[in-house]
Amino acid sequence: MLILCCGNLERGDDAAGLLVGRRLRTLGVEVREHSGEALSLMEAWRGAEDVMLVDAVVTGARAGTVSVWDARSAAFGGGRFRGSSHALGVAEAVELAQALGCLPARLLVCGIEGREFAAGASPSAAVLAGVEEAARRIYENWSGGTAWISE
Repeated sequence: MLILCCGNLERGDDAAGLLVGRRLRTLGVEVREHSGEALSLMEAWRGAEDVMLVDAVVTGARAGTVSVWDARSAAFGGGRFRGSSHALGVAEAVELAQALGCLPARLLVCGIEGREFAAGASPSAAVLAGVEEAARRIYENWSGGTAWISE
């Protein structure tokens, strides 16, 4: 499984995906960090069959909530990724790849609900707790646990 962890360490809760990746590395899991920019993200997963994408999301849930979606079958609106610092980010990469027929065979998206995305802000305590939960769940899945989808 290719694990792509997206975000920006300088934008508060947007650091969530990168922090999950760094936590997973301490557990011996190979991950790739990524800014989340759409076209380079599509290039990063090109040729991969099984991909887990991790990023901060905004869905209206409680800050720190961890959700997982199957990007091939779930409605995947751009509203979930409003914290992106790019004009074209994760949601647009998924939607464009769907339209072009170049999604990986399996693409799971793990989102950690964020609230504060201001430049220079630190991640909130709730998001840091979500980072730990997401890292634990991904590690369990990666190390042989059962597949999981929450929405």
